[in-house]
Amino acid sequence: MIEQIAIAFENKDYKTAAKLLKPLLQDSPDNPWVVFYLARLHEVSGKYAEAEKVYRRLLLITTNNKIVTQTRQGLQRLEDIRKEEKQRAIAQATAEASNTELGVLILEPLDNEQKNLVAANFAQIMQLDAYTARLLLPTRSWKYYRAGRIGELKFYGMQLQQAGIPCFWITIKAIAQIQVYQVQYFSESQPKPTVICSDERNIVGSLTFDWAEVSAQVLGLLPIFEEVVDVNANRQFERKTKTQDYAQFCDLHLPQRHCILRMCDRSYDFHQSLEITPAANQNLTRSNWTPSVSQNTIRINWNNLVTWLTNYLPQATIWSDFTPFAETVLEQMEMLGNIQSHIHLFRREKTYWDPAFHLYSGLIFNKDMAQNH
Repeated sequence: MIEQIAIAFENKDYKTAAKLLKPLLQDSPDNPWVVFYLARLHEVSGKYAEAEKVYRRLLLITTNNKIVTQTRQGLQRLEDIRKEEKQRAIAQATAEASNTELGVLILEPLDNEQKNLVAANFAQIMQLDAYTARLLLPTRSWKYYRAGRIGELKFYGMQLQQAGIPCFWITIKAIAQIQVYQVQYFSESQPKPTVICSDERNIVGSLTFDWAEVSAQVLGLLPIFEEVVDVNANRQFERKTKTQDYAQFCDLHLPQRHCILRMCDRSYDFHQSLEITPAANQNLTRSNWTPSVSQNTIRINWNNLVTWLTNYLPQATIWSDFTPFAETVLEQMEMLGNIQSHIHLFRREKTYWDPAFHLYSGLIFNKDMAQNH
């Protein structure tokens, strides 16, 4: 009977092969040749997932060299089919010009239990080994995964989402379209806040908005690098670039106006600003206030500013995971080189920390926009 089934397969007479195989599946379901031809029948019927399961089970129950060889050939055929289907799907997904724009695919964090459940799915979709797949899935914060054509990233992203792996994808162009205003200081807080700010052409003006318009408050530390002279192990002097300090940033997102208000502790003018203390909820103007000695440091003033803003923004989500996100993206120099940072720190040398922060804030901005529309 097995020989007759083999002949039927050689002649591509799958109907006869199925008819011959049916009684054997009842009488000898564990016979390796019966199991093999069941897998072949699934394969030629286009039931690739079922075929793969049966082929893999067969490798566990037989040591027959001929069956093992043919089973491995079957698995290779399935892999080739999967690759061809994926390439066709990607070609279709990137056929339109808008789908060829540069974008990024971001993985969202999972708890350890979820991570264990979906790691195998991640490995299969992205063609990784199980160990690498588990290492790549984040548990702390967002993780940059890859850049590429947005159509291709969407293709992978939708598969990942369907497999229970949270992720999203955004074009670099969408981030570039956000207007960024550099805030010099707040001049009013009530009934509506007003900021004195400059646009990307460095034109200074004022902007009045409602506190309720702010959807997110994004905090981040950007390292300040200095060249220092150090003594090496051989007691020789050498110049090194080290992190000497950090600049603190706070972005306020105004999605209705499609803009970000960006503040930095090194450029915010506390002397021109209205009074900012953690308890200051009344409408004070800059003429009401002279900074006290206890507030005469940037750090204290900045902490007061952030706390003051938080008091006014109970509806805004606070995002403060920039540093762990940045650690996943800093090596992507080509992609970050396409991002205008809108960071105006004095730098002796170019650093990718600056565009990384704008990318982080821009991702939050666009993800919130997508969820609210």
